[in-house]
Amino acid sequence: MQIATPYLMFLGDVPDTLAAKTAYGIKDWRPEWCVGQMRLPGCAADLGIPDMTLPEALAKGCRTLVIGVVNAGGVLPDHWVKEIVAAIEAGLDVASGLHVKLGTIPAIAEAAARRNRQLHDVRHTDERFPTGKGTKRSGRRLLTVGTDCSVGKKYTVLALERGMRERGLDADFCATGQTGVFISGRGVAIDAVVADFISGAVETISPEAASNHWDLIEGQGSLYHPSFAGVSLGLLHGAQADAFVVCHEPTRTTMRGVKHPLPTIRQVIDLTVQLGSLTNPAIRPVGIAVNTQALAEGEARALLETLASEHDLPATDPVRFGVDGLVDRIVAEFPEI
Repeated sequence: MQIATPYLMFLGDVPDTLAAKTAYGIKDWRPEWCVGQMRLPGCAADLGIPDMTLPEALAKGCRTLVIGVVNAGGVLPDHWVKEIVAAIEAGLDVASGLHVKLGTIPAIAEAAARRNRQLHDVRHTDERFPTGKGTKRSGRRLLTVGTDCSVGKKYTVLALERGMRERGLDADFCATGQTGVFISGRGVAIDAVVADFISGAVETISPEAASNHWDLIEGQGSLYHPSFAGVSLGLLHGAQADAFVVCHEPTRTTMRGVKHPLPTIRQVIDLTVQLGSLTNPAIRPVGIAVNTQALAEGEARALLETLASEHDLPATDPVRFGVDGLVDRIVAEFPEI
């Protein structure tokens, strides 16, 4: 899948920033590709880049309209269809990370065929995966796990990839969500894989490697989330993780989209070790990553110090304070790398 850049980011009329996390992720890690944003009345998200009309975007060289949103069920709202058709008519390709395939919507399919434009469904793949085998494979793997969904698992592994490479380590980000695929240009949206093949898909995107190579695997959901635990467990088993980092958002009391209370970090550590040991008995935690965006700096640092002391693990906000402590722990735990 070759998606033409640069992008015009379509945010629709999403109700909050989390609903536009795909767009934010692309903008944060590939800002040079994001020329402008297109928003409808009532949109509560703002990437901090210029709002553009279609003619303005084309004049700036945009080649693809990226639907940078997520929602329950991955559906495309009916009132967005005319906006997407207009973009196709103007000469843009369209890329989407939603569950619904663009080509299944007649108006979009007809416009793309007539205008000879490309439709990219990043969440879907033509590749067929085997079932997972759980057989030990060479190389090292790290997985991010969460107390909830949308807590920073992708940002943590991307920050770790950058930090580990700066230290001379051989490390690659492995995308398992639509935003990660947009950012890396490869990977698979694991939540769209048929359940029996989730662990096999993860084994496929993190195959055998050199003994000192690290695959940094993007986690999804949470083992404690009633909606997404199945995906999280398949990821854990397929990753055969040597190490994991727990990701957490400290201001939540219930899990996103449901009424269940947030698990503790200790509960997540214990359950990850218990379940992950099926495919790697040596699995171990190497740190805690906390999204402290809602906290003042002093409050954030105090919380991180408390968590580090309570769990005897380095704790940081990877975006705000970097990942040096996490990398130090990885090197200490796996000196052969």
